[in-house]
Amino acid sequence: MSSANDCQPQTLTRPALGEREAAELVDRVFGLKVLWIRPLPSYDDQNFHVRVSAEGADEYVLKITNSEDSQKPDLIEAQTQAMMFLSAEGFPSATPYLTKDGNIMSLESGGTRPGSKKYMVRLLTYLPGTPVAKITTNAQILYEIGRLAARVDKVLSEKFQHPSVKSLHRGQFIWNLANVPLLDRYIYALGQNKYRAVVEQVIEQFKGKVIPKLSNFRACINHGDLNDHNILVDSSSASLENPQYRLSGILDFSDMSYGYYVFEVAIVIMYMMIESADPLGVGGHVLAGFESVLPLTDDERGALFLLVSGRFAQSLVIAAHTALLYPENKEYLTITAKAGWKHLMTMFEVGQKAVERTWFETAQAYTHHAPA
Repeated sequence: MSSANDCQPQTLTRPALGEREAAELVDRVFGLKVLWIRPLPSYDDQNFHVRVSAEGADEYVLKITNSEDSQKPDLIEAQTQAMMFLSAEGFPSATPYLTKDGNIMSLESGGTRPGSKKYMVRLLTYLPGTPVAKITTNAQILYEIGRLAARVDKVLSEKFQHPSVKSLHRGQFIWNLANVPLLDRYIYALGQNKYRAVVEQVIEQFKGKVIPKLSNFRACINHGDLNDHNILVDSSSASLENPQYRLSGILDFSDMSYGYYVFEVAIVIMYMMIESADPLGVGGHVLAGFESVLPLTDDERGALFLLVSGRFAQSLVIAAHTALLYPENKEYLTITAKAGWKHLMTMFEVGQKAVERTWFETAQAYTHHAPA
């Protein structure tokens, strides 16, 4: 099982290397000379887009893991091995560039001062493409994203084998959907308002209606964070009126854990709602894609509304809590909150039965015709 620290986001230290320090790190650890480097947005870790003077693939992402997760080398090993496995299976996943010592990662000091924190460092291949958050989604890409989510979890659960995989049993991991009840300890960050009352309602309903059903769900390994910034696409058509997209990248495996297939589809639905002009309509297309690979059981379908609501609650509460700790990163941390509150409130105003009817009727329509 995981350490207790998994449910204490306040214990981690986010890396804060400058561009020059990061470039020197790439040279020293990986033996590559940096041509240019620029920071990438991130939540707990620090990421840089790096171009080097090596032949062949010359763009990478330098990933510097936060201090807490850096103390769990088995967990980072599992995440990285999963990325390598998925790439070998034909999925658009990054792979690590080995250190000068031939390793996939290295524990490095985050500064020259005595007592500086140590951070796990990896250099991953850079995946080109546009984040889903930057496009106007359509039924075709939502279906494909749902299908991708099911295929990733299925192949990881059925074929991925590595000694480090046991580290994915992260019992108290705050981002695992089973742990929505743990939000009770962080809900203070919302203050006192109407939003807090809805989140408290989600948590209580989750405790009463989802937790008792967990043993009925099919277990698997979850990617756990297939959000609209972690899925890349490129356009496969020249039509501006009806663009067709191809999935070109899966990013950020740091939330991987053992969970349930229905968790993954709920997480994807929630994040695909964020930028959508028709947020309540999203779920049916994602669900249809997912169920083309893994049809849900009645119990799993019955929990979907509260699982999607639970993920909204996790995202909103943890972001508010973490923004109090790292106000300089507030804009990125609360990127989901702007639309998230609105969508969660709408879901509860419309009601579970009406939302489910929309999702299930849309998904049912796909059984009569394949997506475009």
